[in-house]
Amino acid sequence: MNAIAIGVPVSSKQQRQPSRFELRFQSLFHSGKALIFPCDEHGSVFLDLLSEKARANYLFARAVVGHEYANPVVLASD
Repeated sequence: MNAIAIGVPVSSKQQRQPSRFELRFQSLFHSGKALIFPCDEHGSVFLDLLSEKARANYLFARAVVGHEYANPVVLASD
């Protein structure tokens, strides 16, 4: 499955403790296309840690749930 992963700048503390979960917004129209964001086990995305582009993509995905993307799902990271 080809997903679009959004990279985030990480601090040295985060590099030692990588996110173990990701929030995935699957496209409703293009199989294999998704927007993925690091999150906690509850699906909370730390917006302050996202790049400007990643934050814009996250807010866009949330705004178009049901139109462009399916409801987000929390998954364990690889």
